[in-house]
Amino acid sequence: MLTLLDIRNVVLIETLRLKPGAGLGVLTGETGAGKSILLDALGLALGGRGDAGLVRAGADAARVTAMFDVPAGHPARSLLAENDIEVEAGGPILLRRQVKPDGGSRAYINDQPVSVTLLREAGSLLVEVHGQNDERGLLAAQGHRALLDAYGGLAPPRDAVRAAHAAWRAAEAAEAEAREALEADRKDREWLDHAITELRALAAEPGEEDSLADLRTTMQKGARLADDLATAATLIAEGSEKLSQAARRLDRMGGEHPLLDEALAALDRALLEASEADSGLSAATAALEADPARLEATETRLFALRAMARKHRCEADQLPALLGQLEARAAALVAGEDGLAARTEAVRVAARAYAGAAEALGTARRAAAARLDAAVMAELEPLRLGAARFRTAIADLPEDQWGPEGRERVAFEISTNPGADFGPLIKIASGGELSRFVLALKVALAGEGVAGTLIFDEIDRGVGGAVASAIGERLYRLAERTQLLVVTHSPQVAARGRQQMRISKASDASGTRTEVVMLDAEGRLEEIARMLSGAEVTDEARAQAARLLA
Repeated sequence: MLTLLDIRNVVLIETLRLKPGAGLGVLTGETGAGKSILLDALGLALGGRGDAGLVRAGADAARVTAMFDVPAGHPARSLLAENDIEVEAGGPILLRRQVKPDGGSRAYINDQPVSVTLLREAGSLLVEVHGQNDERGLLAAQGHRALLDAYGGLAPPRDAVRAAHAAWRAAEAAEAEAREALEADRKDREWLDHAITELRALAAEPGEEDSLADLRTTMQKGARLADDLATAATLIAEGSEKLSQAARRLDRMGGEHPLLDEALAALDRALLEASEADSGLSAATAALEADPARLEATETRLFALRAMARKHRCEADQLPALLGQLEARAAALVAGEDGLAARTEAVRVAARAYAGAAEALGTARRAAAARLDAAVMAELEPLRLGAARFRTAIADLPEDQWGPEGRERVAFEISTNPGADFGPLIKIASGGELSRFVLALKVALAGEGVAGTLIFDEIDRGVGGAVASAIGERLYRLAERTQLLVVTHSPQVAARGRQQMRISKASDASGTRTEVVMLDAEGRLEEIARMLSGAEVTDEARAQAARLLA
């Protein structure tokens, strides 16, 4: 609720500091005393239009601060948190506005600079102002559906609709994602099939490139060494033959001298070494044999592996793994078609669930609307609106506008005269009549709404007697649940207030000022007596005021 209103240099108000309390607070005063200035100043702090004409003559700026005591979890606290505005836990919310003579304006929330748009949004969550041409609060059709749900206690079915709508949208998103992925794969399907066919035909093996490269190098060396190997083999053969001849001659001389035996033994060893050399040379010749056909086949295979690796921008050893990946993609494409069908079915199931939940909510809303209409109609006769009719219009939305709040549009409508068409409150009623409609609706709704402070302006214009008493009685009842500030000309309404503030205008040599005084019991008696009798307060008026206050 509003706990402090500090106004500096706004039109005729030089300095004003009000501390409204809980319950019903009434503002009274003679016509022209400046009651509208007070509301304009509050409107400035709530994000209203900053007009240079609001700045008191000679002042450097008009300044207004409104302090609110707001419970934890209130939407205003959530709004400020979303916009990184610091608010202490359990601490107040301060809305402040400054307007300079040139029209320049600054806005603050808890002394942090903000946009006027954010200030206005926060203000609308804290205060409802009901007066002529004011389209906020109950007159804003976009809030009527939430008010009907709160009146009917429809949070459970509404939450079910929200959950079903979220599940439906999630299913649609999953289907869209699967469809997009499938379409992308389908575009690559021809390339994918061709690549798999090529890789399967190639049948590359891990390490094959290195093996073929080594074999090619060896065969190329054999081609270069073939003549030398043949010459070496011939020389070894010739040398071995001559060594054999020498050995035979020495063998025939055996026993002639010991040294000849040693020479023969050396020749035998030489023949053995020559034989081993010939065997090694034969093996090397076989290993390095340069078969042109085999070399060509090796090179063809090696070049095919390397060409395929370049095509797929990978190493040749990675080709087998690549084939596995592409085969998995091809299999996923087939599975993706099955998966898409499953996701499409999930969307249908979720849509049916949403439709069922929304249908139940719509039925409950229409039942709650009938009860609300009856409750509002019961309040109209005592407020001198007996010829008027009220209805809660519920219209089905087109499918493209279905959402988490359901499938209906809700609007409060009135008809002020028999036979007249129904229409929005703001367009059909006006002035005090409009305020009385809002009062009836507020009473019927049992004060539903997020704003903790309600302000009524001109609610008793043009009425008196029993109607004014009925207005006062309903304001009093409503104020049991929320803070009310009422600008009133009616003594019957003023007498119902828990607090009464008198607004007056005073003039002296320094200028004219609007002042506000919080009245005590004696002051209230005199003010209500003035409201009853006019300029001259009589004893009879005082007695009547005492009866009203009692």
